Amino acid sequence: MTCFMCKGILEDKLTNFIADLENCIIIVKDVPSQVCTQCGEVSYSNDVAKRLEEIINITKNALTEIAVVHYSDNVA
Repeated sequence: MTCFMCKGILEDKLTNFIADLENCIIIVKDVPSQVCTQCGEVSYSNDVAKRLEEIINITKNALTEIAVVHYSDNVA
């Protein structure tokens, strides 16, 4: 696959996803992603993006300002 930003080559890597919400910051560690070797742009498959949305929706109600979760711990 090629990067939609620069047309560079994408490689599979585990990255961190950060969501900055009104009441908290959620960090999801070790997310399966594709990273461009040229520009560093990170992209996710549709399944991973859907799962990230589910994780954020579940975690945002936690009574904390910062939450750190592992992607693999939250796979249904």
